[in-house]
Amino acid sequence: MKEQKKVWSRRQFLGSAAAGMAGLVVLPSIVKSCKPAAADTDIKLGFIGMGRQSMFLLNGFIGLEGVKVVAGCDVYGVKRKRFEKRVNEFYAKAGKEVKVETYEKFEDLIARPDITAVVIAVPDHSHARIAIAACKAGKDVYLEKPMTFTIKEGQELRKVVRENNRILGIGSQQRSSEEFQHAVKLVQEGAIGKITKVNAYVGAPPKPYDLPEEPIPADLNWDLWLGSLPMPIHFNNQLNPPISLDPPKDEEIWGAWRWYSEMGGGFTTDWGAHMFDIAQWGLGMDKSGPVEISPIGDGTEFMQFTYANGVVLTSEPFDDKLTKGVKFWGETGWIEVSRGMFNASDPKFNMPPAPAAEGPYETKIPHQINFVEAVRERKDPAVPVEVGHSSCTVCTLGNIACALKRTVKWNPETETFVDDTDGAATKLMHYEYRQGYTLV
Repeated sequence: MKEQKKVWSRRQFLGSAAAGMAGLVVLPSIVKSCKPAAADTDIKLGFIGMGRQSMFLLNGFIGLEGVKVVAGCDVYGVKRKRFEKRVNEFYAKAGKEVKVETYEKFEDLIARPDITAVVIAVPDHSHARIAIAACKAGKDVYLEKPMTFTIKEGQELRKVVRENNRILGIGSQQRSSEEFQHAVKLVQEGAIGKITKVNAYVGAPPKPYDLPEEPIPADLNWDLWLGSLPMPIHFNNQLNPPISLDPPKDEEIWGAWRWYSEMGGGFTTDWGAHMFDIAQWGLGMDKSGPVEISPIGDGTEFMQFTYANGVVLTSEPFDDKLTKGVKFWGETGWIEVSRGMFNASDPKFNMPPAPAAEGPYETKIPHQINFVEAVRERKDPAVPVEVGHSSCTVCTLGNIACALKRTVKWNPETETFVDDTDGAATKLMHYEYRQGYTLV
């Protein structure tokens, strides 16, 4: 008998009060969720990237006790002004005196000795370069998923994090949600027997950039936005969606850069960094990965990832609704999980009902609490750099196979391609940065 229940943790439910981006609110219940800190030991945060996702993250971080948001950076002037306005209004309402400053260049922000950690929510192609610079500047990092744009960038970032003794947490927030934790616990404990296959539906790979050229806004530094990308890319408002301060109007869409191969990894990385991540976790493959990757069209309608133990992970949907989620198939049953939903072949595995929560998933903050506690206690967060890298690598391998239109073989221990006689797959592990930009 099928049973389907909406499941939210208490902290998620409370976090939903901060839903949306129209304003920031003080949440006493959330404020007490994080360990208190004396004024001189406050974690002082700087935000790098002030777009839609950053506003969601700001809603969560700014209400935590012992955390002060003191700086922000964006290449778009109007988004710097929005950030300043919201942070100042929040602290004024809370009766706190906190000075916030904004910058166009991230180098100016990470140069500040008073900043403890940075929250990086910029387009994927700039993740690694900024995170590496921040680590070298002595900052801890909360980095949006997918961790990096290329596999080589992930390898280098992982190395720099450990060499500099930094805390780096990845924004794969599903790992801090009860429904995913419950599903993975059951799978790993053998509740449905040996796992034979996994469906993790995420959507299509990226496509070539095809948006028409539009005028660059006067207060947007397009050259800085492009960063290390080597090819000329013309501006379109969908890449950096416009906002307005008067009247207040936030982004109506997610930045479309993520759907184009020149700038992002399509749904493969955008949602794969969530759903493939959960699949890897459930299979016990964190810090590892598949050994064979087949693209769409090479004998399969969906991306297919085969592990050394014979388990097959596909990007095939598990229901008619095309739910972005994960279904684990075991020898004695199955488990489905997605955001706010858990379903199992046996009702005894279902979770007890909890209050439904309203508001965007991005406003749920247990994952952010976990990062703050990791910084304070100098311990790995729920998704440390090695896990972020291995999950991101799975996504990128899928895109590489699709780009080559053939099955590729991978050694997850050495992180190298096997039988890559023409070097085509290896070449796609990275790209040459344009002049003036370096990774490390």
